[in-house]
Amino acid sequence: MAQGLFAALLAPAALSLLSVTFTDPRERPKAFGVFSALAGAGGAIGLLLGGMLTEWASWRWVMYVNVVFAAVALIGAVLLLAKPAVTGRPRLDIPGTLVVSAALFAVVYGFAHVESTRWTDPVSLGSMVAGVALLAVFVWLESRVAHPLLPLRLVWDRTRGGSFLTVFVIGMGMFSIFLFLTYYLEASIGYSPIKTGLAFLPMVAGIVAASTTAPSLLLPRVGPKIVISAGFLVAASGMALLTRLELDSAYLADIMPGLILLGLGLGGVMATAFQGATAGIHHEDSGVASALINTGQQVGGSISTALLTTVASSAGTDYLSSHKPGALTMAQAGVESYTATLAWGAGFFVVGAVLSALLIPNAPLAPSEGEPVIAH
Repeated sequence: MAQGLFAALLAPAALSLLSVTFTDPRERPKAFGVFSALAGAGGAIGLLLGGMLTEWASWRWVMYVNVVFAAVALIGAVLLLAKPAVTGRPRLDIPGTLVVSAALFAVVYGFAHVESTRWTDPVSLGSMVAGVALLAVFVWLESRVAHPLLPLRLVWDRTRGGSFLTVFVIGMGMFSIFLFLTYYLEASIGYSPIKTGLAFLPMVAGIVAASTTAPSLLLPRVGPKIVISAGFLVAASGMALLTRLELDSAYLADIMPGLILLGLGLGGVMATAFQGATAGIHHEDSGVASALINTGQQVGGSISTALLTTVASSAGTDYLSSHKPGALTMAQAGVESYTATLAWGAGFFVVGAVLSALLIPNAPLAPSEGEPVIAH
């Protein structure tokens, strides 16, 4: 709980600092590219480090090692970050905070409850409907309070609104990659934790390559709509390749090509979406925009995990019920459950491509406060 609480404070603060510090139009794309590369690669690198700790020490070290990273971050913050000048104390929107927290909890709980029941279960349906209703109440509240938790001007802009939605879809798809592909590598083809972590490195390379090149090379030439939509389609093609996995699939021929395409597609999408979500904002809104990016990604991942766990369970059960019992059937049922979730992940990315093409205008990103306007 404490890790989640302080991580929720740290993630938006980091992106907020980035958006208000790098206002030079030549440096801003590079900064967001580096941030996106680290954000996307962190999960995969974490799998490798976690595998090393689990195999060489104990799974408990997965928790302890965070103290080391926190200490390094604390020292760096004290030495490098300037203390901001506080001109006023912001007021907390307590009603909005309570309503949106209850709404998100209800939606995620509803999806999670489906796994142990069914889609028509009254508790599951009631929870999801209540969550959606509370989100509507939250929007109504934010349009009327003097100091809203989420100023609606941030999301009514098509570029920012589409970028926030993009981050939500990224969260839904990426969690299916890390969770269920890890299950496949370890449970179905017998990879060790370390080897599983190493298997994701081509995806890391793709994310880093695309994140650091797309904002500066592609974005000024083709615009955010094309970069995000095309990136989603590239990622969807990589996920579609992975849906063909079998018990005897080879890493170089069957797994690595899909991971590379996923990395290239998601790297371009993430870097562009992060920059688009903070485009044209004032400094006082940077923290809210950054927090919304982090929230969208985490909520997308939570809903995806709950939803895809149900999908995996149903696919495995259906395969077992239609085949002769045995060890091979059990093993193949596991593969069927994992590839079913990867197929859904590909579908998420296709939907993301369509929504991006419909919502995001293909115009240059608006300059943020302190960023000079460049004539095009």
